This record gives sequence, structure tokens and C-alpha cells, in this order.
Amino acid sequence: MRISARADYAVRAALMLAAGQDGPPLKAEAIAEAQDIPHKFLEGILNDMRRGGLVASQRGVHGGYRLARAARDISVADVVRAVDGPLVSVRGVRPPELAYSGPAESLLPLWIALRANVRSVLEGVTLADVASGRLPEAIGALTDDPAAWTNP
Repeated sequence: MRISARADYAVRAALMLAAGQDGPPLKAEAIAEAQDIPHKFLEGILNDMRRGGLVASQRGVHGGYRLARAARDISVADVVRAVDGPLVSVRGVRPPELAYSGPAESLLPLWIALRANVRSVLEGVTLADVASGRLPEAIGALTDDPAAWTNP
């Protein structure tokens, strides 16, 4: 699985909004500068997140962006899906829509298992979890393995 720049930027922007959830709306320029994200690229990402129901925008001198619902109610998976579509696809196709034959037949359950694990991690972590620095215990357990931090 590859996390696109678009998904990374979207999650970082959403975390900025989560951290400032009780304050005034944040301007895209401020988010872009704080997270070193190209401003025009971020505007497109925020628009996708708005269309996905994750952020709300407010016009005017005191305008900007804010989360459309509580950070505890938005998973990292929600953000990634809003800007990139399905969490796991194979050649742009969702795993249940694939079919294999012969020795490749067992690839389908492998792709389904991969999708289930990605979902488990990304759906199990909210913006509030990340913004607070308190990730769920199951995530911590995965990162406790030193091999998780190395590239084979």
C-alpha cells in the first residue's frame, strides 16, 4: 500500500483542524504554511474533504475551515477515502471485483486480508487520537516490534 502525498497532506490538514477545533476557523494559508503544503494543492484537498462531509468552510474576513463533526468521530480512513477513494485497490479495482484462476486463485483472499488489515488500522484511529498523541493500544502494539521500523 502506498500513501499518496494527497492523503498525507489531507490527514495533516485535518489534524490541524482537529487541534484547533474549539477556536476560530483556520485559513488554508495558515494550514499550508504550518504543514509545508503547497497552498493551491491544499485548497483542492480541502474542497474534496468538504464534499466528503469532513470539513465545513466559512467565507468572509473571519472565514476559513473547520471540521464538520467532532475529531473523535472522524477516522483517518475517512480522510484518506475523501481524497483518494478506496483504501486498497488492485490496478484501480476493489478486491471483491477481481477474479483469478489457476495458481493465482489464492491472490484474492490475500488482497482481501490486506484490505481488512488496512481498514482495521485506519478505521480504528480517529483524528482526536492522533491529535492528542494517544494512539489506540492495538496501534502501539504494532509499532512495538522493531521490525516495523525497518525496511527489508
